[in-house]
Amino acid sequence: MELDRAVDRLEAIVDRVEDEPMPVPVREVWAFGDVALGLDPIDRLDVYLTKDVLMESDADAAAAFEAEYGVKGVGTTVRASWAETNPDRVRVSDNGYAAPEKCLAAELVAPTAVTDTDSSAGNDVDTTRNDVDTTGTDARDAPIHLEVCNASFGDNVTQRLKGALAREAYGEVLDPRGVCLWAEGRRDDEALERLREASFAMPTLPAALSSLGVDDDVAGAVADALEAERVDQETASVRGDMV
Repeated sequence: MELDRAVDRLEAIVDRVEDEPMPVPVREVWAFGDVALGLDPIDRLDVYLTKDVLMESDADAAAAFEAEYGVKGVGTTVRASWAETNPDRVRVSDNGYAAPEKCLAAELVAPTAVTDTDSSAGNDVDTTRNDVDTTGTDARDAPIHLEVCNASFGDNVTQRLKGALAREAYGEVLDPRGVCLWAEGRRDDEALERLREASFAMPTLPAALSSLGVDDDVAGAVADALEAERVDQETASVRGDMV
C-alpha cells in the first residue's frame, strides 16, 4: 500500500471513531509499525485501538438478540444499539459471546466474516488473534492489522514485551514505535499530516526495544520475528488483549 493511501485509511478510521457509533467506546487510536516509520510502500498497516468496557448493561436487549441470532453478550460486551443496527457486523468468540475486538474489526476494517481463530494467553494478558476476510477491499491495500486492548498503547507495549520475552514468543511483541492520532475525543491532524510527510524520526526496532531494556541479541531476534510475521500476512487480522 502506498503511504498516502495508508494515511487515507487511518484518517477514515479516525473519522468513523469520532463521528459514528462503535460497538464499544474507543478511547485512543494509534498508528504503529511501517506507517509510523514513513515507509513507502508499506507491507502492512498497523492500527491500535484502546477500548473501554461498557458501563451500562441491557438485559432485555441481550435476551432479545440471543433469541433472534443466537449470540450472547449483546448489551453487556458490545452496545445493544449498535448490534441491533448492524447485526451483520456482530462477531462472536469461541464461547458464543459477542467479541468487541472482532466487532470493531468488522466495523472499521472489513464488514465481512472473521475466520481462522488462534488463541494464546499468558502473564495477565488474555490474547486472541483472528484473520479478517477482506473480500471487496481496494486492490491497492496492504493487509491491515488491528490491535484492540483496554490498556493504553504504552502500557500494553510493556505488558506484551514482558510476557513475550518470558515465553520466548517474540512474534507477540507489540512494536513500540507508535503515533497517537485520536485520544479522549480529540484528533491530532498534525500527527496525520506528519505521517503523510514521513517526518517522524523513529529508531530501528532493535534500538527501540533496547531502550526498553531488551538485550541487543534478543532485540534483534524480536525484530526478525515481527518482520517475518508482517511479510507472511496476506489478509487483514485483529488481535484482542485484556490487561
